[in-house]
Amino acid sequence: MIIDSLLDTDLYKFSMMQVVLHQYPAAQVEYRFKCRNPGIDLVPYIEEIRAELAALCQLRFAADELDYLRGWRFIKSDFVDFLGLFQLNEKYVEIAPAAAGNGEIEIRIRGPWLHTILFEVPLLAIINEVYFRHTSADLDLAEGRRRLRAKIALLRDTPDYAGCKIADYGTRRRYSRTWQREVVTELRDGLGAQLAGTSNVWLARQLNLTPLGTLAHEYLQAHQALGPRLRDSQVAALEAWAKEYRGDLGIALSDVYGLEAFLRDFDMYFCKLFDGTRHDSGDPFAWGDKVLAHYRANRVDPRSKVLVFSDGLDVPKVMQLYAYFRDRCLLAFGVGTNLTNDVGPTPLQIVIKMIRCNGQPVAKLSDSAGKNMCEDAAYVTYLRQVFQIPATQGL
Repeated sequence: MIIDSLLDTDLYKFSMMQVVLHQYPAAQVEYRFKCRNPGIDLVPYIEEIRAELAALCQLRFAADELDYLRGWRFIKSDFVDFLGLFQLNEKYVEIAPAAAGNGEIEIRIRGPWLHTILFEVPLLAIINEVYFRHTSADLDLAEGRRRLRAKIALLRDTPDYAGCKIADYGTRRRYSRTWQREVVTELRDGLGAQLAGTSNVWLARQLNLTPLGTLAHEYLQAHQALGPRLRDSQVAALEAWAKEYRGDLGIALSDVYGLEAFLRDFDMYFCKLFDGTRHDSGDPFAWGDKVLAHYRANRVDPRSKVLVFSDGLDVPKVMQLYAYFRDRCLLAFGVGTNLTNDVGPTPLQIVIKMIRCNGQPVAKLSDSAGKNMCEDAAYVTYLRQVFQIPATQGL
């Protein structure tokens, strides 16, 4: 059994789920799976993935896990009470070979947002582990350990980088659950205070680390169908978040419609209200310069705000960004696949993205190519018009 605790997921799933319970309990959504690696044949593993999914859907939150969640300052008691009754239901998940017969698999998750939001991260972790246990069963992890220790030494031992901290964001694309635990344990023991924490709630509890995360793209995408009108959906999402958390968990995600559209909505009110912003697509250096200039233009001292970088990072890239932005703002770095799946074989680039909410298509058009998964081309065209997004962005 790959997943044996419902805590084995990323923190932002719980923080978003609480908003859904309190503000959008009737919302209906659809998610779709995609593997971005060409030529990967996942069809032989469908039955094993289904068996692991069935086991996942037997899990319930244990009393001590609920007590752990109840101890977080931003979690409300009624949400923990709801989780005490919660159980995933496999009837919401369909897994089948793709109609094209090319080795790809179709996974669709359809149902109430409140009851499907926790599928994404553990299901991706299951697909990864099933795939790698078959394709690299005899892998010697000595090379992975060598690479990991070299990364730790580089960050820890380079002069003038003591203030540079990283966090583990690698649950969704990890080589295995056991390997992620070993990686994060090594990071904790090797980096000390330079490890800010982990996005994985189960590991944070097991290793006495800080769980990290706020919100994901699906939260802002859903507001395309939940907000008062499409043009106001980004503002509505940020305001709903502020209503729920009252200044806590204050990192805004900037790339659902691209940075320029985000900055048009992220006015002085939001600049002052939110603690910072997160980068997840496009050139991180150009992004950071524009965000810091935006803070200054809105009479906010950038040195009081956090820039969070989380897009395809490795330790050398983290260090470059730290050197470029240090002393200009506060900094945080989330490193994912390069920490938890750098053992030799090529990692899978797999995602599960929301594509519909309340029967309406939803999409993101980020600052990087190839990240849009919307199935309705007419809607994407309309979205570009509403948010003044260039025709080439996100393709």
